[in-house]
Amino acid sequence: MLFRLFLFRVLESLPTIFGVVTLVFFLLHLVPGDPVDALLGETALAADKEALRVSMHLDEPLYAQYLQYVSGLTQGEWGTSIISQRDIWALISERLPATAQLAASSLLLAIVLALPLGMVAARFQGKSQDKLAMTFSLLGVSIPNFWLGPMLMLVFSVFLGWLPVSGMEASGSIVLPTIAMGTALAAVLSRMARASWLDSMQSDAVRTARAMGVSETTLWWKHSARMTAIPVVTMFALQMGAVLGGAVITETVFDWPGLGLLTIEAIQSRDYPLVQGCVLIIALFYVAANLLADLLNLWLDPRQRET
Repeated sequence: MLFRLFLFRVLESLPTIFGVVTLVFFLLHLVPGDPVDALLGETALAADKEALRVSMHLDEPLYAQYLQYVSGLTQGEWGTSIISQRDIWALISERLPATAQLAASSLLLAIVLALPLGMVAARFQGKSQDKLAMTFSLLGVSIPNFWLGPMLMLVFSVFLGWLPVSGMEASGSIVLPTIAMGTALAAVLSRMARASWLDSMQSDAVRTARAMGVSETTLWWKHSARMTAIPVVTMFALQMGAVLGGAVITETVFDWPGLGLLTIEAIQSRDYPLVQGCVLIIALFYVAANLLADLLNLWLDPRQRET
């Protein structure tokens, strides 16, 4: 049953991936700028520019370039970087471990912060603990990474000198980018945890258990927590997809050599194939996160398997 639903979800995601590939390809070619100028410089001879343009098939009609690109993807060929002349997948593979490390630490920090905050806020609804937890959540949602990152560097690197400013070579270099990404994720998850916990405590199942004499501690940590897990786990799975999107900004701010920084570098150099490869990886990660969220929902809530 679950395998059939999994296969159905995978087939459903194929049009999304195809749409992303198509949209990114044509939007990139509408952006002003010429990769040949970026590679040779604007002062290069016209003959040299034309020869390079022909060698990279940039002289062909846009639809022909698109069909060639899609055909290569179906055969597992991601293309070659215009700037470095290296295989796209090789370039992405070099940067993925750094992004995976940052994503894992950010998600771990989000869990450590969000679950206690959400539980405390729900347990003490309307009291000072609730207001304090939700104030943190509001700040986490409202403060953008491109502002929080420099502020963290200014305080902990420049003024206090505790942590390195950027890069990933020095010890502790992952701390600041993890805080910048993880707090935003924790803010969203904590609000979801609070709302889910309060909803589950008002459900018929919990009211029935309370009427039967079940203690409040058991209601909170057993009956209610089980129902709370469904939306929280789903949101967490979806946040896994958002991590790569947020990594583009965070990695640029902290000069973290991951996929996000590679995407920005490729955009700046008009390296069309590399940008398309990076965006395709991010889109695939989003699709995989949504697929994981669906499967976790089906596993945690057997009622959905009957629909």
